[in-house]
Amino acid sequence: MEDDKKIAKFIQRGLEEEKYEVDVVYDGETGYQRILDGTYGLVILDVVLPKKDGLTMVRELRGKKILIPVLMLTVKDSVEDIVAGLNAGADDYLKKPFAFAELLARVKALQRRSEQERGAKIHFADLCIDPVLHKA
Repeated sequence: MEDDKKIAKFIQRGLEEEKYEVDVVYDGETGYQRILDGTYGLVILDVVLPKKDGLTMVRELRGKKILIPVLMLTVKDSVEDIVAGLNAGADDYLKKPFAFAELLARVKALQRRSEQERGAKIHFADLCIDPVLHKA
């Protein structure tokens, strides 16, 4: 979720070139509802958003036990801002301006960690179910 449409389009274009599916939202209330209604693998979230700020969103998600990885991407770059974002429940924090290569590397790292945490295979007799890959 990013309220600056130029930055949002830049991120969207870059991630789509890397074969990610991207859903862009420009305000916190809409984004929060989409997260509740959808199945997302990762959220890139600005702190400063209209209608509902990013810190409030991530706190509410964590309060509902929604553990989707959250990467905060924001101009708020003091140590206090970073600590507040991480303490609210964000998994990572990247300051603007940023290099797209770093954003992409952080996205991949968060996905790897998330898949490992969720990826416990279930074994029963000759059956093995992988909930991450949806394979049996």
